[in-house]
Formats: sequence, structure tokens, C-alpha cells
Amino acid sequence: MNRKEFMLKNGLALGGLALFSAKAHALKMFLTEDFVTKRPKPENRTFNSEVIESLIREVKAAMKDKELAWMFENCYPNTLDTTVDYELIDGKPDTFIITGDIDAMWLRDSTAQVWPYMPLINKSEALKNLIKGLVNRQVKCVLKDPYANAFYKDLEKESDWKSDQPSPIPGVHERKWEVDSLCYVVRLSANYYRITGDASVFDTDWDNAMRLIVSTFRTEQRKKGASPYTFVRRTTSMIDAPVFQGTGRPMKPVGLIASMFRPSDDATLFPFLIPSNIFAKISLQQLAGIYEKVIRDNAFAGECAAFSEELDNAIKRYAVSSHLDFGEIYAYEVDGFGNKLFMDDANVPSLMSLSYLGAHTTDDALYSNTRKFLLSNANPYFLTGKSAEGQASPHTGKEKIWPMGIILRAMTSHDKAEITHCLRMLKHTHAGTGFMHEAFHKDKPDDFNRAWFAWANTLFGELIIKIFHEHPDILTLPLNDEG
Repeated sequence: MNRKEFMLKNGLALGGLALFSAKAHALKMFLTEDFVTKRPKPENRTFNSEVIESLIREVKAAMKDKELAWMFENCYPNTLDTTVDYELIDGKPDTFIITGDIDAMWLRDSTAQVWPYMPLINKSEALKNLIKGLVNRQVKCVLKDPYANAFYKDLEKESDWKSDQPSPIPGVHERKWEVDSLCYVVRLSANYYRITGDASVFDTDWDNAMRLIVSTFRTEQRKKGASPYTFVRRTTSMIDAPVFQGTGRPMKPVGLIASMFRPSDDATLFPFLIPSNIFAKISLQQLAGIYEKVIRDNAFAGECAAFSEELDNAIKRYAVSSHLDFGEIYAYEVDGFGNKLFMDDANVPSLMSLSYLGAHTTDDALYSNTRKFLLSNANPYFLTGKSAEGQASPHTGKEKIWPMGIILRAMTSHDKAEITHCLRMLKHTHAGTGFMHEAFHKDKPDDFNRAWFAWANTLFGELIIKIFHEHPDILTLPLNDEG
């Protein structure tokens, strides 16, 4: 079944909710005593995997709270159930994964959407080929345009953002330059190989794409002056495009990589986005290892390793500051002149997510101090409301909390009380839908953004599985009121 047929057959309600208003109190009708699944029927799912179904049954059986178990069953397989377009192209697996309610594939989202399934890929050839196909598809995307963040499979589809300047080429949804987009491509490839040992993905196209990624990173250090990249959008939103005719604010080349956009797709204030530069440092380390040990290209491996070290030194020098109340912490964005922005965005990469991404252990002093700052009222985007507390984002305004931020808070904690607190907030703010959303109003959870946001759903599933393995006793208690 192709994408169009699937959407028509399911009345566009792929996430079980896409036709419902975010403010519709009727959503609560879904909350029945039996918590009936909101998944599509098996024959209507875009991908079926018995190993995934087996894990769902195992985890649900260990969960005492019926509502939380219902949410897990709805959310964890949501990417597979609703967003996958898999086929063989020229004899190679090819996987195109849309983000949900937008019929386009983000490099970032697509990697994050399948990430919770990767520990199981050696148990299923079909699941392994699904991930391999996504590696192949992302390579095509990078080679098409390394500055683009989101793509179409249909080359004849007209971009929703055709009025952007420059206008996206065929196959590109939008062209927001985000350092993390290319990092996610490396992250997926490296983890696929780490788990499977299958080096066949490192073909000529992959090699060309990786060299283009490194070259693009080098260009965006802007040591030689202005970048070839600009982005102008006709919009009333100030965060939809960089200032100064799409070139961004002044920056001083100091070795960091300029990113015109954050992973929330908002324009940066200061061009050196620190979580993304830390992510790039990790990605370059991963490439250095692959090129040294697998591809046997010591010269390029050395270039990647040296680039990673350069980023590390620049991060330590320009991104770390002494806070009056929290000690040494990371800034979110800097410009190289000494100006720094102290906040966080609930998306990933974020400062909160650095231990999740493997940049720090949770007990590292620098990360620990930064995390304490992020969860305090000193962080302008940490909100406290009647329904929950959590990280927000300029992307959704000054009153909406991102479930993703609450999920990442739980995933980066070893404190059972804190993890349980996060689970309670997630349970009490899904607005009766059984799914995660992009953001919800801090006082009114049924005022939410995006009924079908597959990344947030599968990330919630990843959290539950992490708790199942590390703190199973948390799942054996009902999550009622705090206490």
C-alpha cells in the first residue's frame, strides 16, 4: 500500500487523533475502563514487526498502571504503525519516514523515530533492513542538499515553502540549515554498524555523503568569511528565518560551527548553537572511528578526529561560563565575541539531552550544574503551571510545555522520585488521547499542538523501556497523585 492509499484508507487519522481539534473535550471519550488501543489495525499499519509486538506485550505485562500501559502501547510503535514507506530501489533497501502530520521526512526526526527500535534489529531481518533502508535514504538526502533539513520522496511534489529564497529544489521540503540534521545521519549509520557489524552500508554514496557533511561543517565554521548559505522566508514570525537578509547575526570565527536554525526549526539568536556543536563533536569522533577501523582511510579519519578536537577546545573556551547560582554551566548559544544566551529548548539536541546523546555522564559536574539551572526558574523557558512543569520552547510560545522535555528529564535522571514525577505529569497531560504531543498549555493540557507527532510518541516508548530495564519497580506501582 502506498502513502496516499494508506492515508485515504485511514481517513488521515494515522495517529488515532489527527482529525480531532486540539481543544476538543470529546477526546476524553477515549478514556474507557478497558483503554482500547488507538493503533491502526495490523493490516492498515505501514510496518509490522513481531519482535516489537513481543516487547510491547512483555513491558505492558510489567506495568501496574493501566493508563500508562495503554499510552505505551499506543506510542512506542507509532512510527512503525503510521509513518513508514519501505521498498527496494535498485536492489537496495530504501526507507522513507514522515514526521507525522507533515508529509515530509526530517533527517533529525527520522533517526530519532527509529532509535528505540534499534536494539532489536539483530532479532529481525525485516527490522534490520528497515534501518538499513533509512541509512540509504538519508545518504540520498544529504547528497541532494546538505543544507536542507526535510525532504519529500516524490520529486514532483511542490514544496509547501516554494516562496522561500532560495526556493527548495525538487525533493526538498524546506532548507533550514541545522547542524544537528547532519549529525543525526552519522548517528544512525554509526549505531547501525555498531549493532549489526554490517559494513555494506558504507558504500561509495555513503562515503561521498560523509565527506560532504564534513566539508559543510568546515564551510560553516566561516573561517574564510561569509557562508554560501542564506535563508529568507515571507513570514510574520520573527523566529522563522535568520535576520539580516537571511545571513544571521554577526559572529567571530572561533572554530565552532554556525547553525542558522535550532532543532526546533527556529532561527538561532547567536549563530553558534552549543548543543549542536557538542553533537557534531561526537559525530566527527564516530566518523573517525569508522574511517580508521572499517574503511581504512587513516588520512580522513585523522581529519575527522582533529576537527572533533578543535570543536571540543572551542566549546570549552567559549561555551562554558560561571553562573552566580549554579557554578560552571553551558550557554545555549554564543557568537564568539563573548555574548552568550542562557536557556534551553525542549528539542534534541538540547543542553538537557547531552547525557542522553552520550556527551556527558549524568554525574559530570558541568552537566549536573547545567541541568540544575535548566530545571530552575533561572531558565526563562522552564515553565510551571497547574498541570505540569517542564521545558518549553520559543517555537510554541511562552505558555506551552513540551512532553519531549519532560521525557528527556526522566531519561537523564537516576532519581526514582524524579522519574516517577515525570511519568505522572506525562500521564496527566496527554488530554485523554493516549499520545504525546509537540506541546501543551501549562494550565490546560487539552490545548495542545500536533495530535500526530511520531517522534514524541516513540521517545515516550523509549523512556518506558529504559525504566523497564533500569528501574522496573517504578512500573509496578499505580501512578495516582503525588506522594
